Amino acid sequence: MTIHLLVTDRNLTVLGDPITGWTKLACETHFNAPASGSVTMPARQEYMELLQPGNRLVMLRDGTIWCAGPLEVPQEYTWDLEENAGVGTVTVHFSDDLARIAGYLTYPEPAKAFSAQTKTSDVVRKLTAVNAETIIRTLVSENCGPTALATRRIERLVLDTVAGVGANRTVSTRFEPLLDACRKAAVADGLGIRTQQVGSEIRFGVYAPRDLTDTARFSAGLGNLRSVSFTLAAPTATSELVQGGNDPADDPANTRVYVEVASGAAGDWYRVEKLVEKSGTDDDSEGELTQAGVLALGNDNPQASLATVTVDTEDLRAGRDYGLGDLVAVVLPTGLEVADVVQTIRLEASPEEGELVTTVVGNSDQTTMTRTVRTIRDLAYRLGQIEGRG
Repeated sequence: MTIHLLVTDRNLTVLGDPITGWTKLACETHFNAPASGSVTMPARQEYMELLQPGNRLVMLRDGTIWCAGPLEVPQEYTWDLEENAGVGTVTVHFSDDLARIAGYLTYPEPAKAFSAQTKTSDVVRKLTAVNAETIIRTLVSENCGPTALATRRIERLVLDTVAGVGANRTVSTRFEPLLDACRKAAVADGLGIRTQQVGSEIRFGVYAPRDLTDTARFSAGLGNLRSVSFTLAAPTATSELVQGGNDPADDPANTRVYVEVASGAAGDWYRVEKLVEKSGTDDDSEGELTQAGVLALGNDNPQASLATVTVDTEDLRAGRDYGLGDLVAVVLPTGLEVADVVQTIRLEASPEEGELVTTVVGNSDQTTMTRTVRTIRDLAYRLGQIEGRG
């Protein structure tokens, strides 16, 4: 394990020398969400001069960029006379460049400044019957990327090579968090979105996660599984009742349209209904009401999650052989096999103890597959029987 830490400015120019002498590092990368990381180091003057607002941290693992993005808390400084702390310590909190994108809203008219937006309440940015990848790339490009207003562009942000993934969708958005709008377009096809620093560019791209259940496998027998834990809770909704149509304030006739989107989880659990308001969408001819229901189910489906503590082997390594969003298999000590999506990869490291990689599979941030819920429920039953015989 070799980890190097560099600090750059917002134009990706490396500042100073690599940071050495750090004592503790943790970094979590997330599927379709910004990363979160922290590193603790001696508060040397040369480091404090680098840890300034607007700068970025680049974390390399064995020569490959693991995470790169802005300093969210550049300096969290501590010093204590009684502990003979010397110059003290500083902890830095950082993210990846997806966090920059998450800081933007979708303008209804992205070619205009905020003060020049059309002064009517119903103006939205609508991309109709367009490939989901194209929708996501367009939203990012016109709000903070290459085609955005100069004052809104993120330095060095470009669009990555087209992957050609996703079906045709329709997305309407108006002053919505940009990352939420992107996820709305991605969720039906299970697409991933990410930023990667390549040379002097921050590349934003869309990708289709892979089914790696035949090759990315974790088990005690393979020597790459240290521990496993799971949680299981009932769904908060099994039927999303989407209400579209015109806003009653603008339409005396109060024209409404209704679409139900069901997850099928009621067969495993029980029926739970939730109302989803989608005023301003007149009908479901372009699938917007159905898409709103599918997106809601992503948060409301059975809250089953499987967390594994893994170790890298020569045959299977995080970031090389599997990544965020990929479908992987975990063989439990009971013999049951669970397959679901990699949601989080956490890397913890210290000079004394080396590194530990923790993979979270199928947490509640995304739709959890019914078969996973059934498998974990079966596991809970079996463990209960074992405890009962103990």
